[in-house]
Amino acid sequence: MLYWLPAITMVAVGPLAISNGWRAIVWTVALAIMGTACIVNALRCGRVHCYLTGPFFFLMALVALSYGLGVLHLGGNGWNLLGLVTLIGAIALWCLPEMFLGKYRQRN
Repeated sequence: MLYWLPAITMVAVGPLAISNGWRAIVWTVALAIMGTACIVNALRCGRVHCYLTGPFFFLMALVALSYGLGVLHLGGNGWNLLGLVTLIGAIALWCLPEMFLGKYRQRN
């Protein structure tokens, strides 16, 4: 729920006619929730991909906030670009590390 609800919210605001500021708030909060959930999960159970997706979602939250406030310029399709990078990055960081490093981090 802490992953899918924020992701659905980000997709749901896509077609809405809202300002970049409001869209930045929605995306930043959604990505921060996802990042927090990943970090908590990494610390709790040691899931390998969570060690990477957590910081990645926080980075994307910062990028979304920067773009929404006009600090970062990504062109007219910036939100689409951010969505694509977030989607591809999340999938890659979810699947690839566990293919090579296993599903869980070994604890000493």
